[in-house]
Amino acid sequence: MGSTLGVLFGIDKPVIAMAHFPPLPGTPLYDEAGGVRAIRDRVAHDVELLLGGGVDGLLFCNEGDRPYALHAGFEAVAVMTRVITEQAPTDRPFGVDFLWDGKAALAMALATGARFVREVVTGVYDSDMGLWNTDPGGLLRYRRYIGAAPIQVFFNVTPEFAASLAPRPVGVVAKSVAVSALADAILVSGRMAGAEPDLSAVREAKAAVGDLPVLVNTGVRVDNVEQFLQVADGVIVGSSLKVDGSTWNPVDEARVRALMDAVRKVRHGG
Repeated sequence: MGSTLGVLFGIDKPVIAMAHFPPLPGTPLYDEAGGVRAIRDRVAHDVELLLGGGVDGLLFCNEGDRPYALHAGFEAVAVMTRVITEQAPTDRPFGVDFLWDGKAALAMALATGARFVREVVTGVYDSDMGLWNTDPGGLLRYRRYIGAAPIQVFFNVTPEFAASLAPRPVGVVAKSVAVSALADAILVSGRMAGAEPDLSAVREAKAAVGDLPVLVNTGVRVDNVEQFLQVADGVIVGSSLKVDGSTWNPVDEARVRALMDAVRKVRHGG
């Protein structure tokens, strides 16, 4: 547990499970009849099953807010902050992700006691949201400005639903952001939610950054978690823990327990 990731989670090779929010107020798929209570109940249900299944940490995210926006609305931040405050675990770390507004994620992390955020922090992309530019200097200065320096920022260097306008090898990008953008961890993703990245890309990123943690960010399943954890320092997993493996479904506790059984075998060398 010598790495910063091991210190944060208290265990080697942590599994961070996604606690997905249903569509928030103001988004196209928001359930007006169910309202905020329905959002809270769905998140509470999933959190209970994820924690009961033995995951090492949670990452709260507004996954249901399709199509995603590059700036958070006040209503989204307010509802997420309320629900995270009510449902956050007290016995293991949790983080916040807002698709795709890093400052909103940091503000919610500060308010709720989250230990980390996940965002696309560097690069310029042709994305499903249009032209997507980032500002790592602005984000990390904002972290300092609001007194949130202890909150770690996990950099997704291969974002889903987007292609870099100036492609570089993943190892080059990982090394660059580790040095110049002060990343706390590097995340390697597949092409979309639930899609696994090439193992070679994970290996390339890890070779480039040395002791800095590298996590697999999408596509982790019970049948591939062993091979990913042979290379990566941890995994973030969402879709494969849902009923029928669908991102939009509730959590399936049997899938959570099966994944964690596989992870424990890796940790114990078997």
